[in-house]
Amino acid sequence: MTLGSQLRGAVKRGELRVHYQPKVDIKTNRIVGAEALLRWNHPELGILPPGQFIALAEDLGLISGIGQWVMALACRDAVNWIRAGFGDLRVAVNIAKPQFESGDLCDVVRQAMQDSGLPPKQLVLELTESMLMDNVEASQALMADLKKLGVTLSIDDFGTGYSSLSYLKSFPLDELKIDRSFVVDLPGVKSDVAIVRTIIELGHRLGMSVIAEGIETSEQLHCLARLGCDRYQGFLCSKALPVEEFMELLAGQEATAP
Repeated sequence: MTLGSQLRGAVKRGELRVHYQPKVDIKTNRIVGAEALLRWNHPELGILPPGQFIALAEDLGLISGIGQWVMALACRDAVNWIRAGFGDLRVAVNIAKPQFESGDLCDVVRQAMQDSGLPPKQLVLELTESMLMDNVEASQALMADLKKLGVTLSIDDFGTGYSSLSYLKSFPLDELKIDRSFVVDLPGVKSDVAIVRTIIELGHRLGMSVIAEGIETSEQLHCLARLGCDRYQGFLCSKALPVEEFMELLAGQEATAP
């Protein structure tokens, strides 16, 4: 109850933060974007990851407002990266189920892009399988409307939810994201190698790019490269960073570029 009361005023008090975890192109080894990840700078408990308060925010009916704030900030930050000369980096924002079902997601996305000036192609919306499968027809209609805005649609944690290949082909998705549970034991576990290879081939055959999350070792990365994965994110490159440190990372990459 105390944490819930504190969370209600966290946005107004400026306690919420957005950190950015780089997404790296496997072929070029260059940062091509980032995932926006919410943090709560709690005055007593320190930096809290989303797993410790997102469910609470949903229970309290706060998640849509927080999600709208994250969307607007992430778009503004991405525009600053572009203006700083770091290339056309894409920013990915996670969409919570209440946001997806709210009925105003398209308006929120459109407003964030208009206010910031971010080109639609630079915004990625990360969705989960479970939210798509609850009401397939409604999901298809909403995703079609989002695609009309020009944004990229990604399905997060693929393979861990309610995967249905019959519906997957009808969703207008641009990207599959391989869950960390399938890559943690690469390349040593043959079954995981087979699963990851299948997901990559499936995504490519359906015209999607494929990104793997949770990459921590060079062995995992080399395995993904052999299997044809497009991008990765994880501690091997960097943890999620405050925006200032993320821009320093980008500047270092440009300084060392051939």
